[in-house]
Amino acid sequence: MTEKNVLIAGGGIGGLTAAACLLQRGIDVDVYEQADELGEVGAGIQVSANASRVYQHIGILDDLVEAGSCPEAYRFRLFDSGEVLQTIPLGGAYVRRHGVPYVSVHRADLHRLLVERVTALKPDAIHLGVEVTGFEELQQGGVTLRFADGGCVTGRALLGADGIKSAVRRQIVGAAPVTYTGDASWRVVVESENVAEEHRQRTVDIWVGPGKHAVTYPMRGDRLINLVGCVEHDEWDEESWVASRPWHELKEDFQGWHPSIGALIDAADRDHCYRWAMNNRPPVENWTSGHATLLGDAAHPTLPYMAQGAAMAVEDAAVLARALEAEPRTDEALRLYQRNRIERTTRIVNESSSNRRLFHLNSTAELREEFAKRDISSERSAWLFSYDPVRVDML
Repeated sequence: MTEKNVLIAGGGIGGLTAAACLLQRGIDVDVYEQADELGEVGAGIQVSANASRVYQHIGILDDLVEAGSCPEAYRFRLFDSGEVLQTIPLGGAYVRRHGVPYVSVHRADLHRLLVERVTALKPDAIHLGVEVTGFEELQQGGVTLRFADGGCVTGRALLGADGIKSAVRRQIVGAAPVTYTGDASWRVVVESENVAEEHRQRTVDIWVGPGKHAVTYPMRGDRLINLVGCVEHDEWDEESWVASRPWHELKEDFQGWHPSIGALIDAADRDHCYRWAMNNRPPVENWTSGHATLLGDAAHPTLPYMAQGAAMAVEDAAVLARALEAEPRTDEALRLYQRNRIERTTRIVNESSSNRRLFHLNSTAELREEFAKRDISSERSAWLFSYDPVRVDML
């Protein structure tokens, strides 16, 4: 075991961001990923200022902006008329306020940039085709990570970044109670050139309506449009991002919605319409055990109703790297990390869950009334977007 070696289970966005943050601070890492090839599913992701600051810190923000799109505004709109209920300014106004841009990007593009950054810092850091099954604490300090093929590796610390079905989480937290939210979530990606110009918006739009909502935004320099639709369904689907469903079901779910939503659905590849169950898990009070801890969805699974699930993993990564650099005792460093993350992540988990009710109110009158009560723009700027995980004081 090397003195500074950290083992990371999971080579997704959270695990790779953590690897880049740690390597940049001189802390050696090895990433173990179950897939045989690196890659991400074909969906979008929103990178707000709290995450952009981390990507600026590790040196990929300019490339991220080039690969993605910078929307001009974040708007809440009525499902049928398109009436704008509330707006959060993005674009140049957002940069002037927060110092970094708001970027919407294809997950595969972000993942590629992270792989390039990690391998530039350590060419052999990422190990593929390795299924993690569990870990053991060592009496002399450190941890042994075990694999399905019978192999193992030992390091200073273990970071479980292996997602919502994390094997590391099961050992630290136990079996997580799962509650189906009642929502099934659609995702499709559309070529902008296949949609009439009036339906191509340079904004992030949250379309709210009875029993469902949709999210649309541009990617890849506005050449792609991402559409996510969350619809209340009684049936339970597999909790998988790659479960396809018939296009006509998507079309039926959004009958009567604004023409822009209909245009995107009509332009979608009918063989690539995906739907998965939205399951909720309550926040936990502890996700650390000795020399092992969790990050992102493995620690605090978050419903996507604030577009902050990935951002929380990115924040985790930056704070964890700072804690391991600052505290010589690994177990104390992991406690320092958790102590500085648990209150914020719990708030985001809870607020994301509560947004479902707001977005799915039964009438336009209720929607107008509820949005009029909340200044979402000021709320999010005051505490969410202003957070800087690279520099925030550690408690």
